[in-house]
Amino acid sequence: MSRPSFITELFAFVRAHKAYMLIPIIVVLLLAGLLIILGGTNAAPFIYSLF
Repeated sequence: MSRPSFITELFAFVRAHKAYMLIPIIVVLLLAGLLIILGGTNAAPFIYSLF
């Protein structure tokens, strides 16, 4: 039996507790993490031009 991932558990928690106000916070944190990861790659000049 495999263990569910953190993201799967997080969304199951949101659904079970009807805490839908957490979804925008989660999305913003995921986007910030994505920008940090892509900031160190060759895609950085394209990201910086968005701001």
